[in-house]
Amino acid sequence: MSINNLNIPLDHIKEGLCLKLVGKGTNPVFYYPDAKENGEASYQIMEGSFYYYQFSDSEFHLEPSEIVEPSPFSASEGRISPNIYTGTLELGILNSENEIGKVAIEVQSIKTSYREDYRFMLEAITEKCTDLIMQATSPVSHNFEVDFSKEKQGTIYQRFAFIKSIINSDEFKESVHRVITSPSTAWKEELENTDTRKIRRFRSSEIRQLINRSPRSKVPNNHPLSRNGLNSLPTRIETTRKIDTVDTPENRFIKHALQTYLKFCSSIGSNIKEETRLYREVKSIIDSLENNLNHSFFQEISQPQTLKLNSPVLQRKEGYREILKSWLMFDLAAKLVWNGGEDVYKANKRDVATLYEYWLFFTLLEMLGEIFEISSKATSELIQKTQDGLGLQLKQGKHTALQGVYRAGSRDLNIKFSFNRTFNGRKKYPQSGSWTKSMRPDYTLSIWPEKISESQAEKEELIVHLHFDAKYKIEKLIEIIDQQKSKNEDEGESLNFEKKEESKGKYKNADLLKMHAYKDAIRRTGGAYILYPGEEKLTEKGFHELIPGLGAFPVRPNKTDNGTVDLKAFIMDVLDHFLNRASHRENMAFRTFDIHNKKPNKLTDSIPEAYGENRDLIPDETFVLVGGFKSLPHLEWIEKTGLYNFRMESDRGSITLDKETVSARYLLLHTFNNKESNKLFKIISQGPKVFSENKLRERGYPFKNTGKEKNYLVIEVAKAEETEFKNLKWEFRKLKNYKAGRESFKPFTASLTELMSTLS
Repeated sequence: MSINNLNIPLDHIKEGLCLKLVGKGTNPVFYYPDAKENGEASYQIMEGSFYYYQFSDSEFHLEPSEIVEPSPFSASEGRISPNIYTGTLELGILNSENEIGKVAIEVQSIKTSYREDYRFMLEAITEKCTDLIMQATSPVSHNFEVDFSKEKQGTIYQRFAFIKSIINSDEFKESVHRVITSPSTAWKEELENTDTRKIRRFRSSEIRQLINRSPRSKVPNNHPLSRNGLNSLPTRIETTRKIDTVDTPENRFIKHALQTYLKFCSSIGSNIKEETRLYREVKSIIDSLENNLNHSFFQEISQPQTLKLNSPVLQRKEGYREILKSWLMFDLAAKLVWNGGEDVYKANKRDVATLYEYWLFFTLLEMLGEIFEISSKATSELIQKTQDGLGLQLKQGKHTALQGVYRAGSRDLNIKFSFNRTFNGRKKYPQSGSWTKSMRPDYTLSIWPEKISESQAEKEELIVHLHFDAKYKIEKLIEIIDQQKSKNEDEGESLNFEKKEESKGKYKNADLLKMHAYKDAIRRTGGAYILYPGEEKLTEKGFHELIPGLGAFPVRPNKTDNGTVDLKAFIMDVLDHFLNRASHRENMAFRTFDIHNKKPNKLTDSIPEAYGENRDLIPDETFVLVGGFKSLPHLEWIEKTGLYNFRMESDRGSITLDKETVSARYLLLHTFNNKESNKLFKIISQGPKVFSENKLRERGYPFKNTGKEKNYLVIEVAKAEETEFKNLKWEFRKLKNYKAGRESFKPFTASLTELMSTLS
């Protein structure tokens, strides 16, 4: 029931005392008389909202904390700000400086499904953990009893939470109901006293009773038995009959399992304080188990002498097989300690958002296990022996990683699935890390070629990281990105409004900005994506290809459809992208590697701007061909015909056709005794052509026939008209590829950056 304000009676502290709660603005307060069934406090508020409180007696006040902020004017009133906390708040009530009692207030999650999600995810984590424990390589090799009197309450709650997820599940409840309504039965012989005259077929034990059992009645003289010497018969004889019974080994096991659960919960209940949330939850489970065991069905069933776990009924019959599975899980879960569980329910906290993060780890691990070869050894290492029993090695802030391999026909890939991996901001390139501050995504999927180590892949830009963050509180993508913006909406006004909201501390797009931060700050990131329990997916490509990119995928706590289909399809598309060795991403990776491994050159002189048809004019990758002309008529012929020729074959002065020569963009000409030159031409042909000497002579080539037919490579040129190159002279002899003496006419190449450094 939602109301604007409520008064919480505190008669257990002082008769007539009450605590008044008022929601700020439209923030509601709630009262649920039946909340204890869910282990919750009856008086409830909402997370992320603000509430004012006031005691009816100014002598009392609440203990200050991160959530409770007393008023500076009166200690008996103030504000409660639960922020993202969900669960039972046990607020201390003080009289002067001494705590004299507590008041329990439940903080609801803003998501209406959080109770069901919390129960389902805890049950799913329990099942995954017990699956890990039951693997052949697991460390389980002993049995022991848990001594709750020596355990911390947080650990007790953690163990109970695992058990509760099993025995409080709908599947378990339905299974018990099925067993009671449709039990396994057997035939049983029962002794009874029967009138002798009603027996039609006598067995040997009954024949013996005809002779010696009393009381007896006389047999008539004409009766056949009398003629054979039997003068009397017993009036009643003890016989056996077959009846249908439920007292079977299988039903005894069911009773034993329920009694084991009850004993476990009772042991917990006897070691905790009654006013705590844990006690209320334990009491709720105890009541449920006792109601089941008090059913008339179980009154007819005796205690088991042995447990026949290989019974076909236990393993196959509906209801029985589920309880057998729960019993096997229970035995293991009772021994499992999960330190990370303190993040979820420490101090009565029910942090469903953090639980979603842990549940996603197992969900993603299961999905990735369907795609990659992840060794059982790697997964079994998630469960380790500890002093407390068996420890789940999964905790916020602690890096957990599992490696595997993806086998494809053309390329095998290494993968690493990491939980809470920190990308350090202090590591220098080319090491892995962040360019700025340290960052820690919830999950990271790293992919690199199988034949090299991870460190080498980082160094050579051959690894790609995909980051995922869990966002339980998001239900719809429109909460983080406005995909349905009105055509008439003024974008400037929208951004101004967003700015004002941020100034108030309301960062509505913080989750999206965090994905941008991962993508831009963490080295070699191929994409960053939000995982949330919704319906829509979003994938934004950075360029023409799938990665780099940003997006969001729905992954819901649901047994039948958790939504991982879209995410799995995306991972498969990423793998297909990795198999494309000619992708733009591969080219960009090499460019990044090449750039970072070369010392930068310096060029401050004026050159043509790189736009339009010159957009690809990168000075370090724009090459200039340097060649000679023999005479003034030769130069005039070049300028007139727009042709320049090179010797072929192995003659002195012939050209080497390397990639720099073939892709050269400019031609700088010089002649004998020149130390500098201003004769710059632009190469306009797509590549050199082969001309014979006769063909050149037909074009007016100004040299005599040597008597030996030769072929030449010819390029088409035109005067360089760029204003940036006018009136410039270059001291070409300073170029590193220049050779003096007899080879001074031999053509060679230099980058535009190198050429500009020789300006005279």
